[in-house]
Amino acid sequence: RWGLFCPESSGAMRPMHLLGVTCLWILSCALLLGGACSDGLLRINLSKKRLDKETLAAAKSARQETNLLRPDDGSRHSLGLSDDDIVPLDNYLDTQYFGEIGVGTPPQNFTVIFDTGSSNLWVPSSKCYFSIACYLHHKYKSTKSTTYKKNGETCTISYGSGSIAGFFSEDSVLVGELVVKNQKFIETTREASPTFIIGKFDGILGLGFPEISVGSAPPIWQSMQEQKLIEKDIFSFWLNRDPDASAGGELVFGGVDKKHYKGKHTYVPVTRKGYWQFDMGDLLIGGESTGFCAGGCAAIVDSGTSLLAGPTTIVAQVNHAIGAEGIISTECKEVVREYGEMILELLVAQTRPQKVCSQIGLCVFDGSYSVSNQIESVVDKKEKRGSDLLCTACEMTVVWIQNQLRKNQTKELILDYANQLCERLPSPNGESTVDCHQISEMPDLAFTIANKTFTLTPEQYVVKLEQSGQTICISGFMAFDVPPPRGPLWILGDVFMGAYHTVFDFGESRIGFAKSA
Repeated sequence: RWGLFCPESSGAMRPMHLLGVTCLWILSCALLLGGACSDGLLRINLSKKRLDKETLAAAKSARQETNLLRPDDGSRHSLGLSDDDIVPLDNYLDTQYFGEIGVGTPPQNFTVIFDTGSSNLWVPSSKCYFSIACYLHHKYKSTKSTTYKKNGETCTISYGSGSIAGFFSEDSVLVGELVVKNQKFIETTREASPTFIIGKFDGILGLGFPEISVGSAPPIWQSMQEQKLIEKDIFSFWLNRDPDASAGGELVFGGVDKKHYKGKHTYVPVTRKGYWQFDMGDLLIGGESTGFCAGGCAAIVDSGTSLLAGPTTIVAQVNHAIGAEGIISTECKEVVREYGEMILELLVAQTRPQKVCSQIGLCVFDGSYSVSNQIESVVDKKEKRGSDLLCTACEMTVVWIQNQLRKNQTKELILDYANQLCERLPSPNGESTVDCHQISEMPDLAFTIANKTFTLTPEQYVVKLEQSGQTICISGFMAFDVPPPRGPLWILGDVFMGAYHTVFDFGESRIGFAKSA
């Protein structure tokens, strides 16, 4: 994800949003600008292409450049179909979903990502002179619009290896056939990252909450709500994961299409506005608990993220269960070898799991969570990094051993299991490969949401990509660790949203999931 910052009146810089743990699945639409359909819905249709290795590599480099989370975000029915605005989504290489909007009068068309992990709208400006990316994408020309209003407030988009600078303007924005008037958006004047050069999109249309919007710009759905353009205060995503289907999916404003889902939606309240965040429970592998989130974890539904991103502790267990191959972690194996028996004995002696690693000296404990990687040290940075890795490896080992103790396994089997999990830790790039021929033998995985299980079959959580004419399969799970109090955190991207039709209800501050049709 890229972090966007704009100056406040005080001169302080505020981060904007998440854009994607990985940019593998980016929302894309080709707008149908004709009349409304007979069912009253305005549709933007999706097309499908195959995923290739080059696109995956580009997505990985984009993710590696980003700051994944803002350090502080300030904290942060029966649905009808009439008068809805439907945006069909195009699916580029099974990795990018993007769509057209129009800015200005007459409309100037731009291809944008519809991103629930951010809240601002931005497109390249005609005043962007010195960035290659701007010359490869459409640029907004304010002089060509009769509804343009000058704002001029400046802002900067910051990410790992560069930045994007721009300024705010106001103009009409066409989404489907809905015209949102006086929408505040960003005209970018500098785009320094290769990500924007190779991207199939011109800009971003954020669908998060106002709490993470830079410059107090209302998200597009809030403007629709205030201007009474939609019947119901919701929007919904249907992502078509069938690689042979011509339609890639639809984004519907103001309602849902009943043809997009089966049964009824299960709703959960938004627990922290900013992102579409809620509380979830355990992840089950073949019906068995992974333990780490049994007491609850936070989760974010994010249309700008392709895969499922979660705690390394759980992802390693998933990789072990599905036979995914990652890089052997030396630190993890060292912890199991040197401290495994001690961890086992402490857990048998009823030591609180959260205190085990501090008790053996690998982590510093402040009473609620590990803070070892927050403590500044005068020792060499390499030594500090090593101690942080050992602490993390210890915390994962505690969870693994605790799970095996519940099954009354012997000491030898428990330590051998932990050692095997060390070998299944994801690679530094986050993803792990699996054997395409073994997909039918892999277990189902299930998320616990609102005390219900939402199952993903191997066909749903394994992602296929093309390399030199051959198909390669990768696990749909990638490691992503957020420390307390914000974490542990899951990000449910398009792998999950493809399996479950998702309703974003900003009127009731809730999220709904139902099986996709």
